[in-house]
Amino acid sequence: MRSTTTVLIFLGVLFLTGFALIAVWPSDPNRYLPGDFWPEGRGIKIGSWERETMRLGLDLRGGSYLVLQADPPADYQGDLGQALDVAKEVVERRVNAFGVSEAEITKTSGNRLTVEVPGMDINEATDLIGKTARLEFRVPNPEGTDVIPATGVVDGQTYTMSGQYLKNNTFPSQQGTTYAVNFETTGIGSKLMEQITGNALRFPEGDTRRFLLIYLDDELISQAQVQSVISDKGQITGQDSFTAAKTLSKQLNAGALPVPLKTIQSSEVSATLGEDSVLDSVHAGIVGLIAVALFMILYYRLPGALAAAALVVYTSLTLTVFKLWPVTLTLSGIAAFVLSVGMAVDANILIFERMKEELRRGRTLNSAIDLGFRRAWTSIRDSNISTLITCLILYYFGNQFGASLVKGFALTLAIGVLISMFSAITVTRTFLKMIVGTPVARNHWLFNAEERKRGRAAASRAEAAGGK
Repeated sequence: MRSTTTVLIFLGVLFLTGFALIAVWPSDPNRYLPGDFWPEGRGIKIGSWERETMRLGLDLRGGSYLVLQADPPADYQGDLGQALDVAKEVVERRVNAFGVSEAEITKTSGNRLTVEVPGMDINEATDLIGKTARLEFRVPNPEGTDVIPATGVVDGQTYTMSGQYLKNNTFPSQQGTTYAVNFETTGIGSKLMEQITGNALRFPEGDTRRFLLIYLDDELISQAQVQSVISDKGQITGQDSFTAAKTLSKQLNAGALPVPLKTIQSSEVSATLGEDSVLDSVHAGIVGLIAVALFMILYYRLPGALAAAALVVYTSLTLTVFKLWPVTLTLSGIAAFVLSVGMAVDANILIFERMKEELRRGRTLNSAIDLGFRRAWTSIRDSNISTLITCLILYYFGNQFGASLVKGFALTLAIGVLISMFSAITVTRTFLKMIVGTPVARNHWLFNAEERKRGRAAASRAEAAGGK
């Protein structure tokens, strides 16, 4: 007799699988699947949620790969690590402003940044990223609607207020319900800030000409109304969160990014090669999935068929996680996913072998299922934990050395292992529980357990006869 819990879990699995299939269904399935009768997935929406395409890495989509290394001057005395953190943010803004929303910028050991920019040739990527960030203070033009650099006169010479006149000791703080960044000026900056804020106070409160604006790479990152004359110390108010204030503080501390970045490695992947790799990978995955399902059905019969169904659930859920996270798929990541398919089946094999042993001992199917899962669980747990530890090590060293292919393999495999545990322990078990109490539950042949049961009985009789 099936319990209410089993039925509810079964319905939940069906719902998740249906949603996952909709989420991962390709926009143009006829490119990947045999035949030309598959419905297209373009424009599918569920409420306000709309499907997105799978996020592909450089080796599948094509683009540029750069390794940038900090090249500070000999007399540099700043915090190189903090400067690289800000450089990473600057590079991200640049490539995003270019319209590339799936670029990946990673800080690695050796004071380096690795940059992967899909859909951009190497010359464009180098020109876009090679500039040095510049922080500037600007004010509204009193005679127009635009903004102009904030300037002042010191010793008869005109200077533009920029990040180079700020000390690198700014810090965020809370001001009532909002947040602010506290800063100090140095040298000429004190006199410039005093003149600029003094001029702003000539205008009434609320007037746009009383605002001081901060730009980084010609992009507005902060604006605040001047409340008093600032000389050596001041605050930039109006930040919505502590995170925003902290980010702005980091940008101000690095100023104009005095650490140049030089390109020490660059490569380009053609889009044609990427498209061929995607098709080959999908075809290989389909063939592998069918081969594994056929083996399970031929050897384990009914449990194998249920495992094949659970494999469909596993595949759709895993690909859904890849798409919604999103995980950037590379060739190595696809290889890890196919490997995790085999590991998911491996857990089912351990469970089914334990079940067969219990069925041969004369236990009911319901009891055999419970005992089979209980006795196989420790082996499944230990093997998967070992794999997850290996993934963690691979990801750590891949991150340290900027090896994105190693990171992709480790992350994809780890996700696959975690979902495979859910698939084997919950999905397959639920499918088996659903056939308890049906006529097929009494047919041991469907579980590949009948012949060996008879053989064991004959062996027991022979042993008993020999002992007389």
